[in-house]
Amino acid sequence: MTDAYKVDGMTCGGCARSVSNAITKAAPNAAVTVDLATGTVVVAGGIAAELVQQAVEAAGFDFGGAAA
Repeated sequence: MTDAYKVDGMTCGGCARSVSNAITKAAPNAAVTVDLATGTVVVAGGIAAELVQQAVEAAGFDFGGAAA
């Protein structure tokens, strides 16, 4: 299962790595892909949205919910 989420505040590769690392730390079995240009994070592995939100916010970014 794959889900896409908006993450606001990512402006560089370091930001993208921070978000990816935070999600991977919270859910080690997740496969995370960050599209910096669109501010979208794709998470594969059936990870609950609440867990993704907590990880994104703990990394210092704004969780924008499901991406359209």
